[in-house]
Amino acid sequence: MATNKIQLNKFFPVFLTFIIMGFVDIVGVSTGYVQKDFDLSDSMAQFIPSMVFIWFFVFSIPVGVLQDKIGKKKMMNLGIMITIFGLLLPFIYYSFVVILIAFVFMGIGNTIVQVAASPLLQEVTPKEKLSSFLSLSQFMKAITSLTGPIIATYMAITYDKWILVFAVYALISLANLLWLSSTKIDESIKSETPATFASCMKLLTNKFVLAMVIAIFLIVGADVGMNSNIQGFLMKLHGLTLENASYGISVYFTALMISRFVGAILLQFLKPIFFLVTTTILAIVGTLMIMFSTTEMMAYIAIFIVGLGAGNLFPLIFSIAINKMPSRSNEISGLLIMAIVGGAVIPPIMGFVSSSYGIMGSLIVLVACFAYMLIIPFTAKQDKVEKA
Repeated sequence: MATNKIQLNKFFPVFLTFIIMGFVDIVGVSTGYVQKDFDLSDSMAQFIPSMVFIWFFVFSIPVGVLQDKIGKKKMMNLGIMITIFGLLLPFIYYSFVVILIAFVFMGIGNTIVQVAASPLLQEVTPKEKLSSFLSLSQFMKAITSLTGPIIATYMAITYDKWILVFAVYALISLANLLWLSSTKIDESIKSETPATFASCMKLLTNKFVLAMVIAIFLIVGADVGMNSNIQGFLMKLHGLTLENASYGISVYFTALMISRFVGAILLQFLKPIFFLVTTTILAIVGTLMIMFSTTEMMAYIAIFIVGLGAGNLFPLIFSIAINKMPSRSNEISGLLIMAIVGGAVIPPIMGFVSSSYGIMGSLIVLVACFAYMLIIPFTAKQDKVEKA
């Protein structure tokens, strides 16, 4: 354990990196605006989130291995710098190709930030409080996710340039980069042996680790699928305009924000596994409510319930995994962040199913993703995890 008490001067600059982590969620509302600006088909539009999240699969393990060698803070700084570069690209020239390239850099930067964030937070918080602080950190991420669509919509209505939200994000990123760079953090949690690509992949032979990786793949896929399809759900089920349907994304992220804040408090007292099961059931109920919603208000309530249920699933799975094997946290973090590629896989599947079987089919995909979380307690209940 890195620390027995919270060092606020070190905690806050690490804690606030989770705001930058949330910048990638702007891809949800961006998909709608880019589709409108360049007259894209549904299938082509869903290619945008894929451009963001495919890099989690490509770079997560190499980043985890490199992080083991150069340190978590240096990796975090690199990730923030790449994110800033991606945010500024659309201001050089605004086209569909440039937007795709911008999201590629944002995806690569966000991959690095996410690989580094949880292990770095582990260095500045007590082990027994990690689940709680990860939920609180995800609450900060949810604030970004919530305000992103609002800022983008405001910029679109007021200045006819929704991409001005990227300028706001770039300034925040720069401030966080300067603060973190000037903060000294002693990284005391070290791997038992130097991490390699082979050692990371060997961890997948561990049933517990594999189950956690699949869980992250599905929950991130469901989250991105929900985020990027809320506009479509509301427009197709209830006939809303694009601008009005965009506020449904803010409803979802408001629920995520509330969920993570309340979760940070409840996890001071509740066991993570119990909380995981409870919130998973809530997410499933909310998704079914969307399917059978008869009014716009019912759909908004259902979206809110999904957010309440889904909000803590990612930090819960992450904390359960790295607390089981803390000395392998860099490698496990790399594997789990690699699984964020689910955000590139599940939305196109939802788009294909929606095109073939209607909007109800894509919602069934979400239900299936959430339902997988119910097997996690059976995988994680063992007191000891065999070494890989």
